[in-house]
Amino acid sequence: MYLHDSCRVQKRFSAAYLTLLVELMSQEQKRCNGQKLTVEQLKQIEQKRCEAMRRLAAHNDPMLIGESWHKHIETEFTKPYFTKLMTFVSEERKHFTVYPRKEQVFFWTNVCAFEAVKVVILGQDPYPRPGQAHGLCFSVPRPSPPPPSLENIFTELAIDIKDFQHPGHGDLTGWAKQGVLLLNSVLTVRSREPTSHQDCGWEKFTDAVVQSLSRNLKGLVFLLWGSHAQRKGKFINRSHHHVLETSHPSPYSAHMGFFGCRHFSKTNSILMASGKTPIDWNAL
Repeated sequence: MYLHDSCRVQKRFSAAYLTLLVELMSQEQKRCNGQKLTVEQLKQIEQKRCEAMRRLAAHNDPMLIGESWHKHIETEFTKPYFTKLMTFVSEERKHFTVYPRKEQVFFWTNVCAFEAVKVVILGQDPYPRPGQAHGLCFSVPRPSPPPPSLENIFTELAIDIKDFQHPGHGDLTGWAKQGVLLLNSVLTVRSREPTSHQDCGWEKFTDAVVQSLSRNLKGLVFLLWGSHAQRKGKFINRSHHHVLETSHPSPYSAHMGFFGCRHFSKTNSILMASGKTPIDWNAL
């Protein structure tokens, strides 16, 4: 057996062992229910359970997650669907080109801290062509030219925001740094095969992200463009947050409501009414 094969088997065994350990301790705690345990015994059981969950989460956390996001989404890493998802993506990378690169999948958590989020823009899945996807929905790194959907976003901005100037590139990191979370529903894709990683587990994970934002923050502005984004609307507490919906900025649907929606000026009006700093949409 080659060394890398041995390491792979060992990692799989470790994951299985940790999963079993969590289950055994859960059963132990159930058996202890109804019995009188000392405070120290209960404390030890909880410490063991937390340590096992932490180790399992670390095993399933294969990428760089922004520190501020860990306490809000780390429990997802211990769930069976996420282990299955990580295995799927790992296998895909062995046989196909997958975008974005592994270290960029969670870029959105590093450039926009959890507590700093003010606006959430939801996309569908990453761009499937070389040099485009980099972990922020609708965004492409320089020097890649803006794809059609992003060009339509810039067109609407020019209509909606006075003095908006096309930046000459498609990198939206400047928005993310101001608190605009640019989150795709699906975080990976096979090269040149749009939607190829849909229904493999990412949607469940990003549902949990939206739920956590809705539960733990107040007064967010959610921009839901198109049916995929609007499906996330059921996880948003609309009594605590603002939701703006319209068609997707794709060339196929932008004329069905996106053009003229004025979501960017409406977002800033909502933020200012809440005492928050508006987004400088020109800061790109």
